Formats: sequence, C-alpha cells, structure tokens
Amino acid sequence: MVVDQLSDEAVDRLFQAFADSTRRDIVRRVTVGEYSVSGLAALYAMSFAAVQKHVAVLERASLVTKEKRGREQIVRANHAGLHKARSLLDEYEVIWRQRTERIAELLGQADPQTNQKSAGKAEGTEAEA
Repeated sequence: MVVDQLSDEAVDRLFQAFADSTRRDIVRRVTVGEYSVSGLAALYAMSFAAVQKHVAVLERASLVTKEKRGREQIVRANHAGLHKARSLLDEYEVIWRQRTERIAELLGQADPQTNQKSAGKAEGTEAEA
C-alpha cells in the first residue's frame, strides 16, 4: 500500500501541495508540457517570487522537478510522484467507500428492528381497543 510506503510528512506535503488552486493549475499545465518558472509566472496575477514559492512546494511534494537550463529553471511533472499521489488517493477512496458501505449495512440492519418495534406497538394498540 502506498499509505504504508509514504511517511506522514510526505503525505502532508502532498495534501499541502494540492490544497492551493494555483499549485493544482501548475501541476495540470506541466503534465502537458514543460514550462520555465518565468513562463509560469506570466500566466498568473502574482509575482515571480510567489510562483517560485509555489513551484518549491510542488517540488518538495515530489510532484514536479526543476532543471536549470541556461538562465532558466525548467519545471516538469514528476510522473513517479504523481503516480504515488494518485495511488494514495485511490487507497483513501477504497477506505471511504468501505466505510460508507458499512454504514449503509448498519442502517439497513437498523431499519427492520425499528419497523418491527413500530409494528408491535401498533398491533398492541389495536388489540387493546
């Protein structure tokens, strides 16, 4: 399981990275093609330094990589990191689906008991009348 393979800190870094819409957009863009940090900065209404910080958060989460090319920093998707993130989210989905199925089972078991108690009370009331 990916959950067992990643440290709590690594999982925290992934969720922190995906918690911001600009970072999610950067990931979306670099999965299609590489961008320089300055090229990314031109796409957003924020400073170059702010975009650099977003890229650094994504890099710490292993979702992107940076490579120096001349004077530019080229940002690319880290497909191995993205795969781990997807696997982690898939595992959480399985866990939550199992929990909701279990809740549905418990609620389904509760209904017949509630219905039997209600039916018994109604019968007792009719017999008394």
